[in-house]
Amino acid sequence: MLELYQAEGCPHSSDVRETLTELGVSYVTHNPRRPGSEGGDVRNEQMRNAMIELNGEDTIPVLVDTDRGETLSESEAIVDYLETHYG
Repeated sequence: MLELYQAEGCPHSSDVRETLTELGVSYVTHNPRRPGSEGGDVRNEQMRNAMIELNGEDTIPVLVDTDRGETLSESEAIVDYLETHYG
């Protein structure tokens, strides 16, 4: 299963969502921040804490591939990973 920690107003999150859609991959989203907020306005403290525990940082987007045991951050790295493993 793929889990994406993201924010709707974040252009980097949008790049990842577009790639997932283009590849036809199912995924679950978690929205720890309010739309359009960069590093502020926590929407869901529990999701934010889970994201930090997984990634070690308070940044989005973060992709977790539970089937492969991979956690990635940075939209370019995530897109490359998706195209390599799901393209």
